[in-house]
Amino acid sequence: MLVKIKRLTAEAKLPGYEHPGDAGADLVSVEDCTVQPMQWVAVPTGLAAEVPAGFELQVRPRSGLALRHGITVLNTPGTVDAGYRGEIKVILLNLSSTPFPISKGQRIAQLVVAPVMYGQFEEVDELAASQRGSGGFGSTGIAYSEVDGDRPQH
Repeated sequence: MLVKIKRLTAEAKLPGYEHPGDAGADLVSVEDCTVQPMQWVAVPTGLAAEVPAGFELQVRPRSGLALRHGITVLNTPGTVDAGYRGEIKVILLNLSSTPFPISKGQRIAQLVVAPVMYGQFEEVDELAASQRGSGGFGSTGIAYSEVDGDRPQH
């Protein structure tokens, strides 16, 4: 699948797969910055893309950054729509208690090419019954109260 990529800055690096068979291509920062604890930052990649119709690019966290530093992608997976031509930026969130420095050229996220399914939405007066019904948060045995704001403990 051909995804056309435009460098918006000279130091931008094209997305690349680190190993054969990898699903995600690495995205790299084009700026130095620091993500403070519990802060999020839109980190520029210096890239724009032309995604084929019927597909999207998904921006996902890197597992090593998540495990070792508590760094994730805030809107994971972030979506780059086929019609978007602006710069791809990665919204990184620092869930740790330590500031996380990002260096120019550092791998910060993964980019996955994914097909898009288009649904047809029809308004109805009733929905078919199911075993689960309207059971939502906590319906599988972990208690959660939206009113009290309780969160499951793991």
